[in-house]
Amino acid sequence: MKLSTRSRYGTRLILDMAQHRDEGAVQLSEIAKRQDVSVKYLEQIIIPLKKSKYVKGIRGARGGYVLKKEPKDITVGEIVALLEGGESLCDCIDKPRSCKKSKTCMTRQMWMEAARTMFDNLNSITFEELKKGECGPNL
Repeated sequence: MKLSTRSRYGTRLILDMAQHRDEGAVQLSEIAKRQDVSVKYLEQIIIPLKKSKYVKGIRGARGGYVLKKEPKDITVGEIVALLEGGESLCDCIDKPRSCKKSKTCMTRQMWMEAARTMFDNLNSITFEELKKGECGPNL
């Protein structure tokens, strides 16, 4: 399984904002340079982060974006789940009707457990820990 670039770049975006939090609003162009990601792609990623109230846009000459929450209050799992569209590894977990075998599938429970384990680990890591170079208690 591979995480999409959306969630990988999204976690880098949030981490960059956490690292530069004391500098005030950060422009996407600055983050794009530091992270080697296109501004256009970051503009797409920032939209759900704003809607979910992780990020706030600031207008004006010194405008940009700031985190609305403290880095210690944001987990990697929250951001990955938001940008991947949930915590499931398979459509049949969230939408059992999407697969005619979901009621009798002998592997469905395994996929559910794998997703739970992965997100338990990701949810145990805050951006404050990442900022400090820590990986979290379970890793």
